[in-house]
Amino acid sequence: MNDEDTLRAEYPAELIKSGERGKYVKSYREGTNIVIIAPELHKLFPDSESVNRALQKHAEEHQMAFT
Repeated sequence: MNDEDTLRAEYPAELIKSGERGKYVKSYREGTNIVIIAPELHKLFPDSESVNRALQKHAEEHQMAFT
């Protein structure tokens, strides 16, 4: 491994120092359920709320049980 500083000039030091160590560690450890949808569906369902509403309605109409 090379110990040489390879930080590019376009990354200002203020940006690097503004980070928070472990910011997402709790959610990472809990796991994730991210799903990638097709771009054409993203136009119809632009956020989690709209996706969840559509899936809940679909499940109810098809008598699928939530467990």
